[in-house]
Amino acid sequence: MDRYAVIGNPIEHSLSPDIHRAFAAETGERLRYDKLPAPADGFADLAEAFFAQGGCGLNVTLPFKGEACRWVAQAQPAAARCGAVNTIALEGGRTLGFNTDGIGLVRDLEAQAVPITGRRLLLIGAGGAVSGILDALVEADPASVRIANRTLAKAEALAERHGATVAAAPLEGLDGRFDLIINGTSVGVSDSSGDFGGAGGLIAPALAVGVQCYDLFYRRDGQTPFCCWAKRAGAAWVSDGLGMLVEQAAAAFAIWRGRAPSTRDLLRSLRSGTAQ
Repeated sequence: MDRYAVIGNPIEHSLSPDIHRAFAAETGERLRYDKLPAPADGFADLAEAFFAQGGCGLNVTLPFKGEACRWVAQAQPAAARCGAVNTIALEGGRTLGFNTDGIGLVRDLEAQAVPITGRRLLLIGAGGAVSGILDALVEADPASVRIANRTLAKAEALAERHGATVAAAPLEGLDGRFDLIINGTSVGVSDSSGDFGGAGGLIAPALAVGVQCYDLFYRRDGQTPFCCWAKRAGAAWVSDGLGMLVEQAAAAFAIWRGRAPSTRDLLRSLRSGTAQ
């Protein structure tokens, strides 16, 4: 039976095994999918051992996406541009790296009837999460994209890849009018406050009033700190990133197995806790 896995640290919470087993059941593909917890300095050794022992493909999650991009024999163009790999496949005995995060986000927004074309986008953060989705968002032809980050130089480095459509801005004193705000920071998820809009909140609540807001992070119940903050601020529409997780996994499954699984019924079952 072909073996696949997700590698990361921490990995206990990962829904990837549930998702890929559901995809396999739907498509009739026979495969095994496991979790591979790796120590902070153990990605390369664990990935090498996995493929040496007959593994067929890996998903890569935090904090190893950048290291995975450097480790694979060849990173595909989109992954190489953003410097992050979340899917590794074997082809002719060589490891190929892909990034399916951007297409996963775009497909989830499309499924929820949230347009990108011609709209003003605000991306909060300039780390790997934002870098991984930027190309796909720009390809969807927004009117403008502003990347706001505490360290302006990091936002400027990302913006420089895309010309006039994409601009950088400091978080402090951020203003302007936006149609869609996308959170790419882990504030409120990884820190002890658990509150995106607390005393150390990143942006003014007024920016979210009447605006559509999307969090790249997710919870089964959809109530991430950013989503809760956006609702309190008066956002017109709010979503976490569980749909993006499912869609990027479907893109990875298609790379590995050559078959595109369906996603929306699975997303509903994950939300309700009934996924098998």
